[in-house]
Amino acid sequence: MSRLACITNVRLCLSQIFPLRCLLEDNVRRASCIFEPELTRWGINQLAQMHLIKSFTTTSIRFDSRRAKKDPIQRRPKSMKINKLVSIKPDMTVTQLAKELDRSVDQIFEALSYVNGGEIYRKKHSVIDNFDVIKEVVKKCGFRHKLVEAPKSEKERVDIVRQPPPDESVLQKRPPVVTIMGHVDHGKTTLLDYLRKSKTVDKEFGGITQHIGAFSVPLPSGETITFLDTPGHAAFSTMRARGAQVTDIIVLVVAADDGVMEQTLESIQHARQANVPIIVAVNKMDKPEADLERTKRMLMEHQLLIEEFGGDVQAVPISALKGTNIQELKEAIITQSEIMEIKGDPVGLVEGRVIESKTDPGRGKLVTAVVKRGTLKKGSIIVAGKTWAKVRGMFGDDGKPIVMAPPSTPVEISGWKELPSAGDEILEVDSEKFAKEVVDSRLHQALQDKADVDQIAITEKRAEHRKGYEAMTAARLERGFRYGNNRGIKKEKETIITHEGPQLSLVLKGDVDGSLEAILDTLVMYNSKKCNLDLIHYGVGNITEQDIKLAESFDGVVMGFNVSIPSTVQKIAESCNVPVSLHQVIYNLFDDLCSQLNAKLPVIEEQATIGEAKVLQLFKLNKKKKEIIVAGCRCTKGLLHRKKNFKVIRDEEVVYEGSINSLKHLKNEVETIKMDVECGLSLSDSSFIFKEGDIIQCFDSKQVTQVIDWDPGF
Repeated sequence: MSRLACITNVRLCLSQIFPLRCLLEDNVRRASCIFEPELTRWGINQLAQMHLIKSFTTTSIRFDSRRAKKDPIQRRPKSMKINKLVSIKPDMTVTQLAKELDRSVDQIFEALSYVNGGEIYRKKHSVIDNFDVIKEVVKKCGFRHKLVEAPKSEKERVDIVRQPPPDESVLQKRPPVVTIMGHVDHGKTTLLDYLRKSKTVDKEFGGITQHIGAFSVPLPSGETITFLDTPGHAAFSTMRARGAQVTDIIVLVVAADDGVMEQTLESIQHARQANVPIIVAVNKMDKPEADLERTKRMLMEHQLLIEEFGGDVQAVPISALKGTNIQELKEAIITQSEIMEIKGDPVGLVEGRVIESKTDPGRGKLVTAVVKRGTLKKGSIIVAGKTWAKVRGMFGDDGKPIVMAPPSTPVEISGWKELPSAGDEILEVDSEKFAKEVVDSRLHQALQDKADVDQIAITEKRAEHRKGYEAMTAARLERGFRYGNNRGIKKEKETIITHEGPQLSLVLKGDVDGSLEAILDTLVMYNSKKCNLDLIHYGVGNITEQDIKLAESFDGVVMGFNVSIPSTVQKIAESCNVPVSLHQVIYNLFDDLCSQLNAKLPVIEEQATIGEAKVLQLFKLNKKKKEIIVAGCRCTKGLLHRKKNFKVIRDEEVVYEGSINSLKHLKNEVETIKMDVECGLSLSDSSFIFKEGDIIQCFDSKQVTQVIDWDPGF
């Protein structure tokens, strides 16, 4: 027999003991070097006795049994090649690993079955996310490995570098930007209405300001003050914080009859965080119940030191409704601005802040902004957040076109590609090309950040899945299951588990980004388990046909805030049976939302106990040759009514529930039994046997409508 044939027979023999299934036929010669020590240990005679090798040529393979006993570990021949070095990297698929090792996919699956944790990778394109498993597979296949880092194709980030601070020589005096803040219904809008001589209060729905407004007020002295109006309602806390970021001075409106309230404290906190000085306007001094001294003491309790008490905060008593002391308030603002020496750079690149953004049916995407540096002109290229614009038109707070906007000027800008978010910083760039590059880079970075956050969740899910899978695998191995036993068996498609129980799908549309953001901030706090709230879509603009179709697909509803719905879309909604509700006050929107959620809740049955009795003694009566068990009872609570439902309680467990057949007092059949009156009672179920001491309760069932256990805070 030739040497090659002999080695082949030996390999077939030892493969029953040593798991070398990953070796191919072209590696038989290398196998001889591995098997020679084993053949030495076994001895040729033992192999011959097992009849596994018919003949063995000692001249082809020379073994020295005497030397083997002294030195059982044989040296490898010089002609043997060192195991091949292969390159591996994390997260390789089964197919990629097979290609790198020059093995078939089936051989990789076979090797995985002998590696701890390798059983879960059952498909050709399964990603082996455990790097230890990859190393073990390489080792099982007889190779050495080296780690190669996966190539990173990260896009080079391009962003705007903000210009350095301006030279003092170019700075010029600019109007102060003043923000009006305070609690709801303390008179902020009335004060602003008096300042700009308009009827803003009449335009606000329910007397609540629901947007940030920006406008300039000229003074008789020739100076100008730019005012920002922030809503005082609790839902607009984020918008108030944004207003404090762009302002120079805060006018805190406090009602003299109410004093310091919740949103008043929030406004003080925002001012301190932004390091902005405060001027207090004590409003509603014309009311009989106004108490100026009490209001000042409340402000002092919250570390707001008034000037007359040794502090640096000006407090001006006013009446916004009658215009009392409004001129003194203006003078206080001008005095504060002179102390601060408010200046701006009118020649540098434009810097500003988005106050509000909306879509106008006639003029397109509009952004209200306040310029902080530079002079904005028509044709300027500006970037805000993840969008950019070539300024196509600019409008003042009165809606009239303007040519330029120097620092501290509120301006409405058109020409945006997409709507930025309220609060985004506006920066001017030199060209459209650079603006597009910046926006693309920011979008790419946002996707990367989202991917990083998602990867954390994916890793946690994988760890959780692996832990469960290892427990399941251990249980299967105890029952005798192995990886190869189930190969070829098709697994059923995994069932997608959705929310069980009532669910309300919602499409939400708002008129501007800030209002929509405030509503979403409140919806985030929804935590009821009675009904699932699924926000399937939200956006800025009027309700469209696509919104209706989307709501129809999810059997949902459409809600709009300060938006309209075209008549054609309304007809489509009616034909699709999609409820559409439009609201102009945030209170009403959330009241309607709670009603929609309540309508999804099923009606439950409640039991109201009417009376209670105790079984004192049992009687057996014969009626129509049939024995009936009658319980002799005494009513201990309320009253017993024959036509109501009854239940029998024994050892604190309900053993019977249903109607009764008879209710008697002495020998007379009666409708009711009052408290402390004895009676005889038999059930409709004659097979039930009473026991002395049983408690019998008479109750009435009624259908009760459920109410959602969530309070939006209004």
